[in-house]
Amino acid sequence: MSDCVQFDVQYIARPDTQIAYYSWGSGTPLILLHGNGEDSTYFEKCIPYLSHFFRVIAVDSRGHGRSGRGTVHLDFDSMAEDLCALLNGLGIEKAHLLGFSDGGNLAIKFTMLYPQRVDKLILNGANVSMLRGIVPWVQLPLYPTVGLMTALAPLDSNIRWKRDVLALMTRGYGVRLRDLQLIEQQTLVIVGDHDMVRLSHTQAMAHEIPHAQMAVLRGSHFVAAESPARFSLNCLNFLLEKEVPDAAPIHWKVQDEKANR
Repeated sequence: MSDCVQFDVQYIARPDTQIAYYSWGSGTPLILLHGNGEDSTYFEKCIPYLSHFFRVIAVDSRGHGRSGRGTVHLDFDSMAEDLCALLNGLGIEKAHLLGFSDGGNLAIKFTMLYPQRVDKLILNGANVSMLRGIVPWVQLPLYPTVGLMTALAPLDSNIRWKRDVLALMTRGYGVRLRDLQLIEQQTLVIVGDHDMVRLSHTQAMAHEIPHAQMAVLRGSHFVAAESPARFSLNCLNFLLEKEVPDAAPIHWKVQDEKANR
């Protein structure tokens, strides 16, 4: 299967800017949400697999990729509103969501705000606690970096925007671990075995979500880019509820005793 896809950009208008998106395939919509400081090309090697079965729509979050920055404060609430506007503009009532890292956090926030718009949910390297969820050698350096960028922000609008993007990784986004009990969607929580999100935090998230399964793949936080076939086939097996032909072996960890917690 070819890993080359064309990123032909389209836009949805927002009151203060435009949000870029890209689409492939047909059928049930599957929305891809990238991580902090990235864009939709992060998923380029996964899209050929996913678009064989779904209408894949990859979204550049506000201020990322080809999407505009706009004038509203950059947070997960504003990005969730952008995503809702995109679904409305495309006439999509309900879609699967696949979010990576901050895109996973966005998927959680969107599901909390618009549960009726979400079918199945895939959370790849997401977290709900910045300090307790991320390994310290990744998380702790972010705070002085954001502080320095804040000091320099008045001198350069690009620095100010980069500060706002990076700051998303330093503060909560209004979701606590116990809030995940409100997610009613079938959910796949998937991470690398050397992820920068603590495995204990990922396991706690999967335990709180009533209908969650957890998959641990060999790789880092960026396992979807490192092993796109294995990652995509895990996602497809979950979404289609059947084994996809030629699927690579997977390591499933299903949370048990949820009904008795």
